[in-house]
Amino acid sequence: MPSSTTTGTPPSTDGTSLSHGLKQRHLSMIALGGVIGAGLFVGSGAGIAAAGPSIVVAYALSGVLVMLVMRMLGEMSAAYPSSGSFSAHAERAIGPWAGFTAGWSFWVLLCTAVGLEGIGAAKIVSGWLPGTPEWAWVALFMVVFCGTNLAAVKNFGEFEFWFAALKVGAITLFLVLGVLAILGILPGTDSPGASHLTDFMPNGGEGLVIGLLASVFAYGGLETVTIAAAESENPVKGVASAVRTAMWRIALFYIGSMAVIVTLVPWDSKEVVEKGPYVAALDELGIPGAGQMMNVVVLVALLSAMNANIYGASRIAYSLVDRGQGPKGLGRVSGGVPRIAVLASSVFGFLCVLLSYWRPDDVFAWLLNMIGAVILVVWILIAVSQLRLRRRLEREAPEKLAVRMWAFPWLTWVALAGMAAVFVLMAREPDTRVQLYSTGAMILVLAAVGYAWQKARARVRS
Repeated sequence: MPSSTTTGTPPSTDGTSLSHGLKQRHLSMIALGGVIGAGLFVGSGAGIAAAGPSIVVAYALSGVLVMLVMRMLGEMSAAYPSSGSFSAHAERAIGPWAGFTAGWSFWVLLCTAVGLEGIGAAKIVSGWLPGTPEWAWVALFMVVFCGTNLAAVKNFGEFEFWFAALKVGAITLFLVLGVLAILGILPGTDSPGASHLTDFMPNGGEGLVIGLLASVFAYGGLETVTIAAAESENPVKGVASAVRTAMWRIALFYIGSMAVIVTLVPWDSKEVVEKGPYVAALDELGIPGAGQMMNVVVLVALLSAMNANIYGASRIAYSLVDRGQGPKGLGRVSGGVPRIAVLASSVFGFLCVLLSYWRPDDVFAWLLNMIGAVILVVWILIAVSQLRLRRRLEREAPEKLAVRMWAFPWLTWVALAGMAAVFVLMAREPDTRVQLYSTGAMILVLAAVGYAWQKARARVRS
């Protein structure tokens, strides 16, 4: 079902289109900083505790999968720039029901993540300022980033530019200090050598599986750059540049930092989970105040993720409405910004925060389980869409293939097999099995609603 969003031209609602206020420097830094997410700083500790030094292998395996997904998504987004990104591609390749399912499930995921990141950021600040209520900090962060996203898109770009610059600078400095310490040339430290790596897989294959599942979900957020590209000065160039540099960014920031951490700190140190792996590693080096400075970086990562997820959620919602798959009010654009969609996404995020206080053991837990495997569903739809659209592009518009998937179609099938394997691993683990079933139930409901809507619209047209 062709529409302005799925054809790659600027979408329009009520005669007003999204602006193109993101500059190339914004997009480049969003792509660079997007790979350094809250999941890396906050969630990697549990993976290290389960997998030990083999967490490096876990991040390498999941990193390969993510690189393949980003390459596929980059190919489609360069050919069809759209604020709906993978949702619009799924609609074009598979059908409106697929775009509906991918879009609304991802919107729920992003909005819930906004709440979770707000809670995490509030815990850090209230730790510095004891006695201050966490909910008040969350409310402040929500107001700030909702306001940022209600203004011109270049404000979002500027916030993300500086957030990303700080994250990139901090993790680069961390890697330099870590490598110097490992080599034994950092003043005041002794090289641990390979003493912490001897028990490479302490919990056997089961621990590696837990680490692998933790690492897969730590990569979430990379998709934002393909959403943002639609509002940049040169969408095709922006997407192509971001995707082509994804490999070294993932290898350096994720796999490299995991290797440094498990070499410097014993994998079974309680501080790895309690303080976070980066803070634990810097404390191990005995650099005064370094651990607390890393807490500042973690706070910035959480705030950056909040900002990016409000942006991403609002653009996904706008694109869905523009394609006739949601309440029309969410599609209203003012000053080049879908402000109602921004407000709705922020309100949903804050509602998630309130649920974490009101009903932490049932409603909030259910919500968390429901979004647990959404990213995998989205990746599968990306792969299936790319399989279908690539052949169509080669026939109809080969000049649009500014980015090409490697070894097509074999690596696309390899990626799909990898995703299927992750699903099987999730079904084996009691903690992730509940997430798998809860997400499956939500996806089935959305697919049924989307399919019914598709059929009803077809009847109206005929």
